[in-house]
Amino acid sequence: MVKQYIGKMKGEPANRPPPSISDALWSWVGAFLGIAGVGWISAQSIEAHALLMVGSFGATSVLLYAAPESPLAQPRNVLLGNVLSALCGVIAWQFIGDNWIAAAVAVSTAILIMQLTHSLHPPGGATALIAVIGSDELHQLGWGYAFFPVGTGCLLMLLIAIVVNNLARHRRYPVHWL
Repeated sequence: MVKQYIGKMKGEPANRPPPSISDALWSWVGAFLGIAGVGWISAQSIEAHALLMVGSFGATSVLLYAAPESPLAQPRNVLLGNVLSALCGVIAWQFIGDNWIAAAVAVSTAILIMQLTHSLHPPGGATALIAVIGSDELHQLGWGYAFFPVGTGCLLMLLIAIVVNNLARHRRYPVHWL
């Protein structure tokens, strides 16, 4: 039994095709436009220019623009997963405070909620964590954090993902909406 358990950790050789320069360039264009769009809206909308730039959007960009076929990158997962996770983080911060217990509650509850709602999006864990460990400006947003910047930023990145990914002949996004 122990040998079988240890054997699971051995893994298997990776079988990777050569990287596609074209695919990588489309990913770069999408990520650039997505993050630039979020940054531009942030600069136009609020005084704290970096506030809309939620750290988890970097990971969301990897999924949307470099792995658009992934179930974790589909619109429902991106939007619902991030917004629900943000709400979990805000609740944890409001009831428990700015500490490691609140951080653990926020992330673990966000994972639970995303799994139960079929909206698993790994960057959502970071979105929940940011709600707890974020700046005073972020904490002042309260419930609004889930909708602006998180919901608004996700919607913008999704729109850009739909446009950019479908410009490439070999890409299709989204694979499914719900």
